[in-house]
Amino acid sequence: MDLNSQNLPYAAGDVVYVIYRNPHTQSVANVQEAAVVKNPENPDELALFLYETYYPLTDELAVYPSEAEAEEVYNQSFGDL
Repeated sequence: MDLNSQNLPYAAGDVVYVIYRNPHTQSVANVQEAAVVKNPENPDELALFLYETYYPLTDELAVYPSEAEAEEVYNQSFGDL
């Protein structure tokens, strides 16, 4: 993948996976598919579109290119799915 202006290895249209904590029950986390999109507030930046919400895409987020990789990290951190 090409690097963008944020120096992240993603492009709009990519599908990625994140470990998402339920905001209402912090003890619940799961692997969730998300889309990389142009940030609607700043089209020069990228965002994650997850649960009908835009999240700024920064190098501080744990984003995985495959579901298997995200599940492996999840299992290391939280136990088996």
